[in-house]
Amino acid sequence: MGQNLILNMNDHGFVVCAFNRTVEKVDHFLANEAKGTKVIGAHSLQEMVGKLKKPRRVMLMVKAGAAVDAFIEKLVPLLEKGDIIIDGGNSEYVDTQRRCKELAVKGLHFVGSGVSGGEDGARYGPSLMPGGAPAAWPAIKPIFQGIAAKVGSEPCCDWVGEDGAGVGVFTTWNKGDLDSFLIEITRDILKFKDTDGKYLLEKIRDSAGQKGTGKWTAIAALQYGQPVTLIGESVFARCLSSLKDARVEASKSLKGPDAKFTGDKKAFVEHIRMALYASKIISYAQGFMLMRSAADEFGWHLNYGGIALMWRGGCIIRSKFLGNIKAAYEKTPDLSNLLLDEFFRNAIHNCQASWRIVVSEAARLGLPTPCFSTALAFYDGYRSGWLPANLIQAQRDYFGAHTYERLTAPGKYEHTNWTGHGGNVSSSTYQA
Repeated sequence: MGQNLILNMNDHGFVVCAFNRTVEKVDHFLANEAKGTKVIGAHSLQEMVGKLKKPRRVMLMVKAGAAVDAFIEKLVPLLEKGDIIIDGGNSEYVDTQRRCKELAVKGLHFVGSGVSGGEDGARYGPSLMPGGAPAAWPAIKPIFQGIAAKVGSEPCCDWVGEDGAGVGVFTTWNKGDLDSFLIEITRDILKFKDTDGKYLLEKIRDSAGQKGTGKWTAIAALQYGQPVTLIGESVFARCLSSLKDARVEASKSLKGPDAKFTGDKKAFVEHIRMALYASKIISYAQGFMLMRSAADEFGWHLNYGGIALMWRGGCIIRSKFLGNIKAAYEKTPDLSNLLLDEFFRNAIHNCQASWRIVVSEAARLGLPTPCFSTALAFYDGYRSGWLPANLIQAQRDYFGAHTYERLTAPGKYEHTNWTGHGGNVSSSTYQA
């Protein structure tokens, strides 16, 4: 990723100084991939900093976490007031917030930037999502928007805000509403054959790894009380897949239904397409709910429409309807949920019959569809003016005197002595 970003910047007329802790890698890079370019190298951080124009812009492409902090610690004594440190390692937002505050005290600007698109995107146009010290944006804007993926003439990069046998099917899907990066690469994966002429996908162990971004999002969703169920369920599905040995053992004794699919396969594939489209809409709606909640918490002023456009190219979540998201927020800047926008509301209405058919048939056949199922459950919960949470509140008050609100007196909490011998003293009321 790092060296491909360097080559991308060089292609766009920016002179870059490359440094790696293993200095032999710098020399190899200059003699091979960067040969004939204007890229220069450095064998120490001191040498690199000395070669940079002011304000110095230092971009780190190291593993999120302690490695970023270690590099920052080494860089700070070498930099001057107004210099900029950019973290391109997709760090957790709380780390970016902390670093922004710590470096601001020292007169330095910090930017945490999401970089999406993989190695190919880094080389020819990633989606970049910078946020942090606003004063840094003018100095890095020409570079970031220059190297970012373009949709038409629009760069897939803007300032986010302050601190923080199915190949034919997938080919067809990628030409319509589901046009997206993941559908595109899934098509390519399904048709890829190994050196023996057999499909490679069937040879890959079904145990998924993860680098933490989904987990961090799920944790943040819990912290802010936002039901981002799709990403949470996706993380848990990966965790379940990693229990490979346990699953193999369980498959020998745990039984499921013996049902077989007997319907019209072509029609059912269309039902799956519509279920996927509806679930994708729910996922984006939940993501924007979480961003809005965090913005309210920290006083951020997020450009929601601009954020959607940044993901239109060079990004793993690139999707055709990102333009519709921008239009929705342009039409209604204070839109509380994408599902309430006319475009997305109509799309969900058109898809939901197929969505329900897929989820129910999967359950009948014993096939896990965690994301389809949780997306539909969220939709049915969100559209319900009445949920059985009143029973939960009564149960909490019964066993823990946690109080409840009456419909006739919202905002007023009371406790009931349900058993006659439980007492009339309630616990203090708070939201965790």
